[in-house]
Amino acid sequence: MREDHRTQHQRNNLSIVTTLFTRTTAYIAVALLSYALGYLSRSSPPQPTQAPPPPPPSVFQLANFPTQLDNFRITAHCSNSPLPPHLVFPTILDRVFNGSSPYTNFPSPHLSPLIKKKRTKSSGSMDAVFEQLIKRVKPKVVIEVGAFLGSSALHMVNVTRKLGIQTQILCLDDFRGRPGFKDIIMVNGDVLLLQQFMQNVVYFNATDSVLPVPFSTGSGLEKLCEWGITADLLEIDAGHDFISVWGDINWAYRILRPGGVIFGHDYFTSADNRGIRRAVNLFAEMNNLKIQTDGNYWIIDTAFAK
Repeated sequence: MREDHRTQHQRNNLSIVTTLFTRTTAYIAVALLSYALGYLSRSSPPQPTQAPPPPPPSVFQLANFPTQLDNFRITAHCSNSPLPPHLVFPTILDRVFNGSSPYTNFPSPHLSPLIKKKRTKSSGSMDAVFEQLIKRVKPKVVIEVGAFLGSSALHMVNVTRKLGIQTQILCLDDFRGRPGFKDIIMVNGDVLLLQQFMQNVVYFNATDSVLPVPFSTGSGLEKLCEWGITADLLEIDAGHDFISVWGDINWAYRILRPGGVIFGHDYFTSADNRGIRRAVNLFAEMNNLKIQTDGNYWIIDTAFAK
């Protein structure tokens, strides 16, 4: 009997301990949960605000700093004595063709079967802008940077003849075309673009008005500048990427007579992220010049600064 009473007493004590432990555990769990919720929901201390970094300067802003502007300049020496127009062709014949005309005995018998009697390609070459500018400028010397087959040069010859203007046209081009160019016959790795250009000039009886200058635009413009050859009207239509146009227009501007006009094609083309327009706009901005447009042509008349 005593044994039964003792067992029952032990069971009661264990029940009390279990109940106390369970309640204590629950209280601790609730307390920890409340603390955690309070910690997570507390407001974070204010963080110091940082101003956004300034945007990088634009190319126009860089050009306004004298030290940066020097990086954009072409500093090669040019002749201090511009040649009179009647000496331009003789100088080219002497300096480039050893004193003789490249049209003499052209084409040679072996070359005739390889080129066409006439082959021109018009891509804006006949636009009215040529006649409008020739009427305005009345040029004695025209320099075309990028000639290809000579379509625009020959069109300008026709315009000047119609207007009774004696004009000499220099066509500066390496006459290599572009990589993958297949429109002209190639012989031993040499595309016959210069020969076809010359044949076109011969066909239109323009050998007294048009001379090729078969060099890259950069080296050719540098030499024209060094020799004192200047232009009244200057067309830029060679490379269509920003770097090429930037170099061409800066070199060409140095051989443009005061008050002359420089213009070019494909102002609105998308090539090289609108490389032509970016180069022309930057050039005009840096030199305080105004850009006019006529169709897809850009025009800068140096007689009208901003």
